[in-house]
Order: sequence, then structure tokens, then C-alpha cells
Amino acid sequence: MMRIGIDMMGGDNAPEATTLGLIEAKKILPKDITLVLIGNKDIIQEILKREGEDLSTYEIVHASEIIEMTDHPAKAFAKKTNSSITIGFKLLLKKEIDGFASAGNTGAMLAGTMYTIKQVPGIIRPCLIGPLPRPDGSFGVMTDVGLNPDCKADVLYQYAILGNLYAKHVYNIEVPTVGLLNIGTEPEKGNMLAKATHEAMKESSDFNFVGNVEGNGVFKDGAPDVIISDGFTGNIVLKQAEAVYELMKQRGIDDEYFNRFNYDTYGGTPILGVNAPIIIGHGASNTEAIKNMILHTKDVIEAKLTEKIIEAFK
Repeated sequence: MMRIGIDMMGGDNAPEATTLGLIEAKKILPKDITLVLIGNKDIIQEILKREGEDLSTYEIVHASEIIEMTDHPAKAFAKKTNSSITIGFKLLLKKEIDGFASAGNTGAMLAGTMYTIKQVPGIIRPCLIGPLPRPDGSFGVMTDVGLNPDCKADVLYQYAILGNLYAKHVYNIEVPTVGLLNIGTEPEKGNMLAKATHEAMKESSDFNFVGNVEGNGVFKDGAPDVIISDGFTGNIVLKQAEAVYELMKQRGIDDEYFNRFNYDTYGGTPILGVNAPIIIGHGASNTEAIKNMILHTKDVIEAKLTEKIIEAFK
């Protein structure tokens, strides 16, 4: 039986959006999956009752504190021992939940990850995956999208292994293609990091490296399934994609493809390279985003991605 832990107090719209989102997710999830709600029990029960939910079908773990978005991540995680985020990581560490999802303070989630479940032995630095919608309806992924702004070639090489495993086992792509984000497709193009990374990847048997990919090729059909970047550049690409979506909405343009740039559609992104499934949602997540964050957490747990990463880095 799968048990998914949810930070009910995390995010700008919590606990209203988190509670409504999990109700929607519960309608879709298999009956043998238990949602473990971590937060203020009285408030959560009040919303569930208001929505006509059977409280006996939920497991609620009370948390008397909240790590606010404005709190210092590491200090708050250490001091607020009864916060929903801190308790969530305690449950994850004790294996009382199989995965933990939150739209709360991202820094606190990262601090909790490194202080408790830690990174997989052999991983230099964990990374954040970001989805890349393609016009044909498929998704590619980019890594890293903000966790590590400064990287070396050996770190990016590991990102390629992690991204390859994610695309293979979560997106079910049999042999994912891996590309390196660069300013030109030629092997000799780019800065020192790009050149060194290309040199390391070009003969790899750990993944199917197809060479460099330019910025104008990231979202095209036929682009590599996995695109590798340092967290600084990857975060800029991700934020620009979100900005395009917002601009189109402001101008009254409703387009099926560009609507997939909305973070609501994928809900959250996993931290790869750590010892348990952690999914981080957008701080402004609404009901739809929370629902999809929970569903994605289920997919990552179901794919046994953590176990496959541990095995790959033995």
C-alpha cells in the first residue's frame, strides 16, 4: 500500500487549495493509496467536513507550526520542529510515508532533504527536474532548473544519468535521448563548462548522448528527451517559458500547446539523487496544481525511481 505525505500548510493558498486539491486527487487515485495530511488538524477537518468528505478516509498528522515563505529555510527547519515540513521529513525518514510533496518554502524543503534523507551515495549534487512541453503532446525534461547554479562537468554528467532514468521510468521513454544545452550544435562551441561536459558525455555508455542543442531547439518536436544544463541557465529557461504563458494569457490568446507551460498542469518537480521521493510544487499553486502535484508524486513512487537511482550509483 502506498502512502503519500502532503504538506497541507505549504503554499500561498494553503490550506484551502491544498485540501481542495487533495480531494480532487483522491477521486483519481487508486483506493489502496493513503493520503497522509500533515498540518493543522482542526482547520483541515473543517474544510473536509465543509466539502462533505468522510474524515475516516483520511489520515491527518497534526502540525502546530508553519514554515512561512519568508522564513529563513535552514533556521526555520531546525527551530520549527512541529512544522508541517519538518514533521513530513520525519515521517519520510522513518519510512512511514513513501513520498513527500509540498508547495511550501522551497529552501526549507531543500534543507529538510539534505538534513534528513540526504543524497544517494555517489551523487555529487542532487538536481531539480523541469518539464518541457513539446508541440506533439509529449514532454521532455531539463535538469537542473535551479538547485545548483554553479556546476562542473562531472556534476552535469551525473545530471544526464539522473534525467535519463527519470525519462525512462516516469515518462516511459524506452531509450531517452540526452542533449547538452549550448550556444551552438558543434562540439567545439560553448564556454569551458560546456566543452568539458561535451567531452565527457560524447563516449558515454550510461545514456544516449546526441550532442548539443541550442536554446531555439529546446521546445521543438524531435528535441532531445533530456536536456542538461546548470541550474542557473536552466532556471532562466524555465522562467522564460512561464513568462511566455503569462504574456499570452494577458493578451487573450488561448492556445492548447502554450497552456501546457502553466505549472498547474504538472503540479511539481522532483528532487533527483536523494534517498526518497520529494516533490516540490510552485508556491502559488492552486487546486489544480496541488492535485497534479499529488498525482505526480504517485507516479514517481510507483516508478521506483529512487531505488533505480540508488542501484545505478552503487
